[in-house]
Amino acid sequence: QVQLVESGGGLVQAGGSLRLSCAASRRIFSINTMGWYRQAPGNQRELVATITNGGSTNYADSVKGRFTISRENAKNTVYLQMNSLKPEDTGVYYCNWVTGLGDFWGRGTQVTVSS
Repeated sequence: QVQLVESGGGLVQAGGSLRLSCAASRRIFSINTMGWYRQAPGNQRELVATITNGGSTNYADSVKGRFTISRENAKNTVYLQMNSLKPEDTGVYYCNWVTGLGDFWGRGTQVTVSS
């Protein structure tokens, strides 16, 4: 069983930065796409950013120019650098990996941006 563990969340003031990380409990060789999603209270889970095995990235319009997704295959880790944070970025951030073994989700890490 593969477990994904997110880290790096916390409380930050508007305009600040955070870097999220997501690592797997064991090495996975057939990772297709890694992604970050978020869910604010009362809202549905939404896509934040994804990165393919080839390095192609996709971002939600609301985070373009502020967030950067990257991956380090040797460490089986995906990152989300979040700059110029806004209160509306508040939520639980989840990582998602689409792999040859299946689709995996982490348990989430809380990001709170104060105004």
